[in-house]
Amino acid sequence: MTIEIKGGVELPAQRENITLHTEDGLELVGELATPTTRTPVATLVTLHPLPTAGGFMDSHILKKAAARFPAIADLAVLRFNTRGTTSPRGTSDGRFGDGIDEEADVAAAMAFVGERGLPNPWLLGWSFGTELAMKYGRAHPVSGAILLSPPLHRTTDAELGAWAGDSRRLIAVIPELDDYLRPAEAEERFAVVPEATVVPVENGRHLWVGEKQTRRVLTEILAVVNPEALPLAVEWDGPLG
Repeated sequence: MTIEIKGGVELPAQRENITLHTEDGLELVGELATPTTRTPVATLVTLHPLPTAGGFMDSHILKKAAARFPAIADLAVLRFNTRGTTSPRGTSDGRFGDGIDEEADVAAAMAFVGERGLPNPWLLGWSFGTELAMKYGRAHPVSGAILLSPPLHRTTDAELGAWAGDSRRLIAVIPELDDYLRPAEAEERFAVVPEATVVPVENGRHLWVGEKQTRRVLTEILAVVNPEALPLAVEWDGPLG
């Protein structure tokens, strides 16, 4: 029976509860979702929104990426709770480090990617997660970073400007009605990285609520990471879960 892919629909994937180990001795809980029958063509290393404002590995865009992309786009999706963050998967050790101590969390995720031999890793940050991607992503062997609703609160101009001339791609998806950074200001701030791509999203909002906005965001991700999987599938004919 053909169903519409929306909401909490979970498509087939190999889902594995994982634990990341940081260099400062913490254990971070997470999940790796991979295609069931194929080798992934790329890997999304997801960095969730601000935990002190309710962000965690199950923040809806990241959870939907993990629920859909292994089946419809041959992507591996790694999600985890940064230090001190809780989700149904569990609570990661430590406490919130205001985007500073989390440098070790990003490093732990990338070390896991290397250990597992996961291909073509991309950082996918959302809100607070974009700050971690921009501040620390260049230190790791990533193909680039996709930034959803970047507030640019914790990222300094120097840290942003350091991406200029870097061969890795930087794509910022900016909601027209964002609470923190709107397209016109984003164009100005990202001008220090001439290679960066700023994607304004009409009527978009910081939290990307609703299936229409979810599909737009997932489409923008696929356009970067695996354009051959476009157009984004909106129906599924097969088993679930």
